[in-house]
Amino acid sequence: AEQDIQDTLEFSAEVLAARYAALAPQGRVSLITIGCPQASVGELRAVAELLKGKQVRSAPAGSPDDTPPLWVFTSARNREIAERTGIAQIITASGALLLADTCPEVVPYDPSWVKQVLTNSMKAEHYIKSGLNGIPTAVMRLADCIAIATGERRLSGDPVALARGKAKGGKVGGDRPVRPPATGPFSATGHGLPSQADFVVRGTAFVTDTPITLLGFVNRETGEIEEPGHPAHGQSMAGKIAIFPKGSGSTVAPYVLLELIYRGKAPLAIVNTDIDQQSAPACSLEAVPYAYDFDADIIAGINDGDEVELSRTGPVVTVRVVQRASSETG
Repeated sequence: AEQDIQDTLEFSAEVLAARYAALAPQGRVSLITIGCPQASVGELRAVAELLKGKQVRSAPAGSPDDTPPLWVFTSARNREIAERTGIAQIITASGALLLADTCPEVVPYDPSWVKQVLTNSMKAEHYIKSGLNGIPTAVMRLADCIAIATGERRLSGDPVALARGKAKGGKVGGDRPVRPPATGPFSATGHGLPSQADFVVRGTAFVTDTPITLLGFVNRETGEIEEPGHPAHGQSMAGKIAIFPKGSGSTVAPYVLLELIYRGKAPLAIVNTDIDQQSAPACSLEAVPYAYDFDADIIAGINDGDEVELSRTGPVVTVRVVQRASSETG
């Protein structure tokens, strides 16, 4: 029904062209990566067609005039298909590096020579610049990426001057409806993980109605949300009972939560409206209390700053407000 529509997204060729312009390389490219997380057979075929009869590099450039190396990421299964059909042989014969069962996000790049990455994937651009590596990353269409790797196209400009580190883009925050704070008693029951036993935890609630992108937008040393436009930007989850819809972004995100746990900066517990592939694995491994799928709206019923108790008995988890942030007893 029309009243159920939460927002409208307008996307056009002009919008896409503007994104490509905004993400264009700024100076010299150190490395070109294709595949995020892994190139499909169709993408491998397209790469092979563009590389047929041409030569590229797989090793770091030795001089400023050298073309940047080309690394192509795919799955072992797709590589096997590519080898049977001759696609892989064309790619490797060109000099490109064909990697299986890894992705450009998790590779530990050598900062001595990887200063700016070029990719054909806007998803890869987000993760490489803001994730584990924090390297400035640019985006061009596949044909343009390959043309730069082969030397058929040259980029003008001096070496990239962007500082190595997180280049946050963030979401553009619009006007958000202001919801009146919840009052009075509140409790709800939900589900826990099969791997966890009974627990009782009590603490201050960290509440947001917006998914949290752990990889790239949560400080791994402090637990602070670092995403301009996010309603919880600048706030820390450390030592609180974190209540949010779910995580978003990469499946590598559990490692961010694990690091927060090891540093003593993790949430006291995590409560999601739906089970979250980002939070649940790390909570299961490190016995951080976790719950999901409640019978009442926990985000509307609990205010940020309320004191809450999360308890589990058997498979059932109960969350209740002990005291409102306004000092009203619940």
